[in-house]
Amino acid sequence: QVQLVESGGGLVQAGGSLRLSCAASARTFSLYAMGWFRQAPGKEREFVAAISRSGDNIQLADSVKGRFTISRDNAKYTVYLQMNSLKPEDAAVYYCAAARRAAVPPPGYEYDYWGQGTHVTVSS
Repeated sequence: QVQLVESGGGLVQAGGSLRLSCAASARTFSLYAMGWFRQAPGKEREFVAAISRSGDNIQLADSVKGRFTISRDNAKYTVYLQMNSLKPEDAAVYYCAAARRAAVPPPGYEYDYWGQGTHVTVSS
């Protein structure tokens, strides 16, 4: 069982930055590829970013390329989502998820564990 706890959300002005963190409970964190997803009110959850368990490979949604990046620190059991140049349309609840595999999960992959989410609000 892996517990994931997101933090770092909040209110930011458009054009600003936030860094989200997701801390895992398990020392087996390095066995998991990790992903970030988001869900805005009235919309379906969507993929944002993913990283392989080694951290060597990442994938970003087209809507965030050039603005967001994902990274991880396996020694700290933590994955990060750095969000720059935020737009009002980035406002959502952001979730991290863990997939027990080495490579970046393909689209539609069913992740094994999910966090409770952290809110991001972007004012225009």
